[in-house]
Amino acid sequence: MMTHIYTSTLPVSPRPKAPSRVRATPKTPKAAANRKHAIDASLDADFFAALSDPTRLQLISCIAKCARWCSVGEIADCCAVDVSVVSRHLSLLARASILESAKEGRTVRYRVRFAEVTQRLTDIANALTQCAAQEVCAPAQGLCCPPGSCNC
Repeated sequence: MMTHIYTSTLPVSPRPKAPSRVRATPKTPKAAANRKHAIDASLDADFFAALSDPTRLQLISCIAKCARWCSVGEIADCCAVDVSVVSRHLSLLARASILESAKEGRTVRYRVRFAEVTQRLTDIANALTQCAAQEVCAPAQGLCCPPGSCNC
């Protein structure tokens, strides 16, 4: 008994190519450095430098807990550092827009700029979330890639 094997003579069309996608993220760190993004404006070296010292963090914490204007002397009482050193730290924090200062005669008082600091940290968090959204697609967390750039 002879069996016949039938072969198709119809031309096989190649698989359709996936539409080319615009690259949402740069290929290299050098390319990323040349691209403007919200994170560029959010990351301020002076702001982070001011927050990088443990004594300054302790001073911010002390003033924030008081939630009022505090004199340099009052603030110096909350840490084991000389008043002149505390004064320099407070001045640096004020220049970084973390603290607000007011002079009353010979007394300088400081308070935390709650709204400004909160806004800066929120801006940084939002910018980082935007960057992460380019890499991760998690619709349940409200993060997703730009339309057409991933298969969620």
